[in-house]
Amino acid sequence: MRRPVALRLSAALSTMALAAAAGAVLTMPEASAAVAGGATGYASQNGGTTGGAGGQTVRATTGTQIHQALCGRASSSTPITIEVEGTINHANTAKVSGDSCNTAAGVIELKQISNVTIVGVGSGAVFDQLGIHIRQSSNIIIQNVTVKNVKKSGSPTSNGGDAIGMESDVRNVWVDHATLEASGGEDDGFDGLFDMKDNTQYVTLSYSTLRNSGRGGLIGSSETQLDNGYVTFHHNLYENVDSRTPLLRGGTAHIYNNYYVKLNKSGINSRAGAHAKVDNNYFKDSKDVLGTFYTDTTGYWQVSGNTFDNVTWSEPGEENHPAGPNPQSNTTVSIPYAYTLDASSCVPAIVTGTAGANKGLKVSDGNCSTTNPTDPTDPTDPTDPTDPTDPTDPTTPTGTNLSLGAGADGSSKASGTSYGNVRDGDLNTYWSPAGSTGSVSVKWGSATTVSAVTIREAAGAQGVTGSWRLLNADTGAVLKTGSGAGTITVPATSLRKITFEITSAGGTPRIAEFETYAE
Repeated sequence: MRRPVALRLSAALSTMALAAAAGAVLTMPEASAAVAGGATGYASQNGGTTGGAGGQTVRATTGTQIHQALCGRASSSTPITIEVEGTINHANTAKVSGDSCNTAAGVIELKQISNVTIVGVGSGAVFDQLGIHIRQSSNIIIQNVTVKNVKKSGSPTSNGGDAIGMESDVRNVWVDHATLEASGGEDDGFDGLFDMKDNTQYVTLSYSTLRNSGRGGLIGSSETQLDNGYVTFHHNLYENVDSRTPLLRGGTAHIYNNYYVKLNKSGINSRAGAHAKVDNNYFKDSKDVLGTFYTDTTGYWQVSGNTFDNVTWSEPGEENHPAGPNPQSNTTVSIPYAYTLDASSCVPAIVTGTAGANKGLKVSDGNCSTTNPTDPTDPTDPTDPTDPTDPTDPTTPTGTNLSLGAGADGSSKASGTSYGNVRDGDLNTYWSPAGSTGSVSVKWGSATTVSAVTIREAAGAQGVTGSWRLLNADTGAVLKTGSGAGTITVPATSLRKITFEITSAGGTPRIAEFETYAE
C-alpha cells in the first residue's frame, strides 16, 4: 500500500519586493510545487532541512538571475525557492553584489546564506561546466538538476572541479534527484562529483545519478580533517566511477539501497576511523567495492543485506584492506532516524527508474515499487488502477479528444507557459496561472457536446491542483466542482466554451492537458 509523503513546503505569508533581482522572474509568493517530499536521512536531523519553504518563489533561466534572486532578499536568511529552467553556464553567470549574498562569477555561489531551495522545473535545469559551491551556509535544498563536466584544470574551470562542493561550516543540505556527471578523471581536468570538507555535517544525497567520473566524492580532504560527517546516501546510481563512492575520512555515513555499476578501482573507502553503515546495496561488475584503500589508517563498517554481483577483490596489503571477498562487520553504527529498506534484489530496478534529474521525482515506496511524493496514488505508475493517464483505467473517457485543434484562452498565464499547451496533446508542455489560482478554457467555433473532461498535471506537479469548478463559459453555469486532477464526468452539455477554474492549490498548478470528450 502506498504511503503519502507530506509536502514540506508552505505558502508564503506575504509578497516581498525583489527590486535587486530585476532579472529574476517572480512567479508567486509561495514555495515551489516542484519541490517534493521532505528531507530524508541525516538531513532530517539537527532541526531538519526545509530550504526555502515559506518564502517567495522566483524563476531563473541564467546563473546571474540565480545570484540576483539571492541578493534581492531582505536578508541572507530570508527563505527563497529558485525555480531554474534552461542551461546555466559561464556566459550567463556573473557575480552579483548585495547585503544578503556573497556570489562569484563562474560558479553558483551559496556562501554565508541559509534557507534556500534550487529546483529544476519545466524542460529541466542543466549546469554546464559550472559547479554549485556551498560554503558557510545551512538549510539548503538542491533538487532535480543536472551538473556536468565541471573542471579544475583546462578551460573553463569552476568550483575546483567539483560538481557540487560543500566546505567551511556547512549544515543541513539535501541534494535529491540530481544528475552529476563528468567525462573522465583527474588527468582529464575533473575532480569530485559530490565533495564535503572542513566541518560539513547533516547531509543527504538521495535518488541521484553519479557517473563517468574518476572520483565520486569525499567526506574530509585529509587524514587529519575529521570534523565532517553524518551523511546519508540512499537510492543513488553510481555508474562508471573509478573510486570514492564515497571516500570517508572520519565521520559517520549511512549508505543504503544504492546501485553501483562498474566501480573500476574501488568503491566505499572508509578511512581514518570513519564509520559506515552499509545496508541492502547492489554492487555489480565492480572491484573492491568496500574497505580501506590507499592508506594504512583504517576505517570501520557494518554490513547487511548487500548483493555482490560479479565483484572482484584485490589481495590485502600494507595500504590495501578490502572488506571482501566475504565482507563482515567490524563495528556497529547507530542510526537516529527512521527509514525503510528495499530488498537489495529490487535495488537495480528501483534506482534506475527513480535516480537522477527529470525522472518525475519518483521515489521508492519501501515495498519494491515506486510512487510520487506529490501524489500518493502515483499517477505516473501505469499499474495504479486510479491513474487518470492509464488507458486501461475504466474511468478514462474513450473516443476523440475534442480539445485537439480547438482554441484556448484563460484568466492569466505564468511566464513561459501558454493556454494552447493544454490542448496540444503534449504532456511536456503546460499552462500555469500567474498565481496559485486561475482559469483556462477550451473553445470551439460552433456548439460542441461535452460529457467528460480529463485534467492531466505536468510531471513534478502531480497533486498540486486543489479545489476547482468546471464551468459552461457560454452561460456561466457550474457543471461540477471538486478537487485534484483526473477525469470529470458531467451531463452531456452543448457549448462553445468550457472553463476549468482552479480556486485553491498547494503550489503552482501545471496543467499539461485539458481534454474534452463527447462520451
